Amino acid sequence: MTCSLSGLRHPESQLFAAMGFVALYLTVAVLPVRAAEDDVRARLEKLPQPWKKSVHRVTRQEYEETLRFWSEKHPGILSVESVGKSTKGMGIHLLVITDQSVPDADKQVALVCCLHGGPERSGPSTAMCLMEWLLGDSPEAAETRRKQVVLVMPVINPESYFETDRFGNANGIDPYTGGGVDKWDLATMTYKALDKVPEVRAFLTVVDRYQPEVIADLHGIGLQEYPVDRLDDRCMYQGQTMFEVTGSAYSNYALRPWDWRVIEAMVAAGCEAGYPSDRFEADGQQAFWGPAIQPLAGRLWRGRPNFYTAQYAYVKYHTMLAAFEIGWEESGVARTRGLLKLGNNVWETEGVPGYPVNRVKPFVGHFVTAYGQTAQARRRSRVELWNQQERFQQAMLYPQTDGRDSYVVAVTDEAAKLLDSDKNGFLANLQTVPNFNVDAIRAFFDVGPEDKLYVERSSSASGADARTIEHGLGLRLRLPYRNPEMVDCRLNGQPLAESPTNGYQRWFANGYTQVQINIPPDAVKSTGLFVVTCAYVPDVKRTYGWTPPREVLDRIGQAPQ
Repeated sequence: MTCSLSGLRHPESQLFAAMGFVALYLTVAVLPVRAAEDDVRARLEKLPQPWKKSVHRVTRQEYEETLRFWSEKHPGILSVESVGKSTKGMGIHLLVITDQSVPDADKQVALVCCLHGGPERSGPSTAMCLMEWLLGDSPEAAETRRKQVVLVMPVINPESYFETDRFGNANGIDPYTGGGVDKWDLATMTYKALDKVPEVRAFLTVVDRYQPEVIADLHGIGLQEYPVDRLDDRCMYQGQTMFEVTGSAYSNYALRPWDWRVIEAMVAAGCEAGYPSDRFEADGQQAFWGPAIQPLAGRLWRGRPNFYTAQYAYVKYHTMLAAFEIGWEESGVARTRGLLKLGNNVWETEGVPGYPVNRVKPFVGHFVTAYGQTAQARRRSRVELWNQQERFQQAMLYPQTDGRDSYVVAVTDEAAKLLDSDKNGFLANLQTVPNFNVDAIRAFFDVGPEDKLYVERSSSASGADARTIEHGLGLRLRLPYRNPEMVDCRLNGQPLAESPTNGYQRWFANGYTQVQINIPPDAVKSTGLFVVTCAYVPDVKRTYGWTPPREVLDRIGQAPQ
């Protein structure tokens, strides 16, 4: 059957006929589409719709009464204090959780904060859930209280959290970023806008007082993406979430732990609880950006090195930092617990309980480390050495030789003048230093094949502290064998005995025999130069070099050696 409009005589009749044809076509074509759409809607309506329920919005009264209730209920493990007032005069609170029956001298210090905890509401709520766990009766929580002082600042920006849901405080400055690098004098580590950002003042006050080993900064979901004109009739809904990130900020890749194994420990804890984590540039499979390769920026990771408020703690106290993006409080608690657990145990390369924060200056597999028999003593030493390490100059015999290791550190400008890449020149300079056994050092130098003393010069930074070292010093060697025989280990030519206070310690970790030289305060004050020589016999025999196949040697008429 065919249909033709041309057989109709009148134009109006042709138009009406055409319209009827189109209507028939639309009916036939649209009905299946509508049926498919209805089917999809029917399927989707069977799914859970958690967003139909809102999330309880914590009030200031509820928050402060909860802190009061907890402090009354747990007087032996919790203290609450006000460490400042916000721009509008709201209290900024610090919660200190530790077993008060155990002395603090050997406890690690961890700070949990929420610098973006205004609109990013899952940060503070995670901190409150973490508090409930820390105050609870689980063996892990009790162990953490015995071994650590855990500081928690759930609400640093009260106006933002309780009133505005904007990142800035009443003066429009975001405590997390500090308002930008221009607000800082980085040479002196001074924040120039404290009068406008008392929230930052409160955070810095806590950091300065406790000099923590680690900081966990909790971020997450909230109302930050809603414009101001939509906030009055919006609240967070159940099911609102985000991709979760562990360890770093997307915008600032300098804000992260320096050891990726710390990140992996936190990720593993989250996965065990059922929550995966994004690993930033690793998952994006992109390399880091740098100013020298700006033309390639489109192929590089989106993050940029920057300076945010939490990094003050790293610069001043060598504190390890970690940032979290949290979609579910249970996940945030699990990952933060994964971090805190590290502080309860011995990090394999360090030999003492606590977080891996005690190496303050590296040099080709050698390290200046903190000194001390307790966490408190190591903290004092770590901070002191960290603030002077820019002035330290280092050296070693080169090329490096199997069975022999050396490490030279000058901690004063006068001692640095004695360093000389010529071995004999260096030995001659040592003749002027009291209490050095130069003959023993010369014997070590002469018996080996090394060509020179490789010296790393570093100019004294303007911010470096030139004071006498008061709290001792540690030096670390790493021997690439499991159980070498220690033949001769000396400091400044004087033989060392095994000792945790004035000598050396050894243990196997991370594929190396770690050799820690412990130099007590009095010995450090007597000289600004430290020369470690270590002769050892490897426990396995290793050879070097490669020989071409015999057929090749025969072809070129060369006998194998």
